[in-house]
Amino acid sequence: MTGTVLILGGAGRFGKHAAEAFWNAGWRIRLFDRSRDDLTSASDGAEVIVNAWNPPYADWARTLPSLTGRVISAAKGTGATVLIPGNVYNFGAEAKDLFGSGTPHAATNPLGRLRAEMEAAYRAAGVRTIVLRAGDFLDTEASGNWFDKVMAPSLGRGVLTYPGDPDAAHAWAWLPDMARAAELLARRRRNLPAFVDVPFPGYTLTARQMANVLSRSLNRPVRVKRMNWLPIHLAQPVWPTARHLLEMRYLWSKPHRLDPALLNDLLPAFAATDPEDALGQAAMAAMRAARECAGRPRRVCAARFRLRHS
Repeated sequence: MTGTVLILGGAGRFGKHAAEAFWNAGWRIRLFDRSRDDLTSASDGAEVIVNAWNPPYADWARTLPSLTGRVISAAKGTGATVLIPGNVYNFGAEAKDLFGSGTPHAATNPLGRLRAEMEAAYRAAGVRTIVLRAGDFLDTEASGNWFDKVMAPSLGRGVLTYPGDPDAAHAWAWLPDMARAAELLARRRRNLPAFVDVPFPGYTLTARQMANVLSRSLNRPVRVKRMNWLPIHLAQPVWPTARHLLEMRYLWSKPHRLDPALLNDLLPAFAATDPEDALGQAAMAAMRAARECAGRPRRVCAARFRLRHS
């Protein structure tokens, strides 16, 4: 069941891939322009609203509640289903390693609580909602995520720079796959519960496993090197994002994976991209961006991306 989809944040990481996936599947696409569009008018006639808005960490406390309220109001007015790319912040450092639909949202840190409260607001409002929950993003181009901004630029020297325990399992999502899954779930929206939390398993890899996959994909040896967090600690007085990166640092050493059971049940024919192919594409994009930035003023390249967890 296709129709019209309104995409909020269509120029962002998940939003642009969602627009492509929905377009390829035959949906009518509306891309919301915050500089000129009114959300109530833009959502009129839309069966699905993809809420891919993701403001900078430092703005979450100030903007997430109001953005959530606006989307809820628009969806209530039209009966649209809201689709949200969820993350793994909600669970907290003490959660069990397997994150599933029933895992308690027990995070106590500020960013985790804000995400949990955002999702709870949708549930309480009675708006039909699909949360497609994933780990860190892998993108087809350098977009400022952890992989392309921190981990992969050193791959040209055969080094994967890793922010945490190289033996701790970590969840990753190849964005084209996640967007395809989102579109397929949107088609099934009338057969889903009013609020459904669907973990997207993606790839679960330790740093050493990722290095092995990249070695095969890039046809060169790749070794793991631990990232130095000291510069981020020192940057806190002048870079507000640093405090939030440190707040979420635990995810790089806490083993975790997303339970595939519900997605397999809902989309039994869904086939993920081979990790060698996905990681190879993401690595080549990151190394290409690093070469383009070489020799340019740091502020020029830094302005292109906002480093944050997905």
